[in-house]
Amino acid sequence: MVPTRDDALKLMESWTESDSLRKHMLAVEAAVAAYARHFGEDPELWSVAALLHDFDYERYPNPDRDESGHPWVGVSHLRELGYPEPVLDAILGHADYTGVARDSLMARTLFACDEITGLITAAVLVRPDRDIANQTVKSLKKKFKDKAFARGVNRDDVRTGAEELGVELWEHVGFVLAAMQERAADLGLDGRLAETG
Repeated sequence: MVPTRDDALKLMESWTESDSLRKHMLAVEAAVAAYARHFGEDPELWSVAALLHDFDYERYPNPDRDESGHPWVGVSHLRELGYPEPVLDAILGHADYTGVARDSLMARTLFACDEITGLITAAVLVRPDRDIANQTVKSLKKKFKDKAFARGVNRDDVRTGAEELGVELWEHVGFVLAAMQERAADLGLDGRLAETG
């Protein structure tokens, strides 16, 4: 099976009710697909991995971090559907606790983009204009250093992700920010939220 982005999007949406979790996967996809183009890789395949990396999280949260939950359940389902192993390995590798090594460039990129998109989204949502077009790397540096801001974002994973990708941390953050800015409307970060409240 050669899954398409549309296949992955439909599957993700059918398993995920939460708008914020859907938008997270779209944000990661924006960054991962941009890196795929940058590296001369297949953006469609990389988009599939990004769109599905947390698709089972809502149904199978994994507080015990065992194989009865995320991401193993989702990967098992994808394997039954015939999704390619590089996609499955990347999804497993984005969660350190699986013990699956991030051996491919796709896997390293997915891991590198996962946490930082959360920090960027949180930073935009506290802006008065709620518009990612006006978000800067300089402002993100301050937010990154403030451990009380977006506590759920693992700063060590952000640093490790950039290192594994072989990219300087703030260059990486700038790249991900630019990729998300291109998809602002899809991510709900184009200022519309400021108008509604």
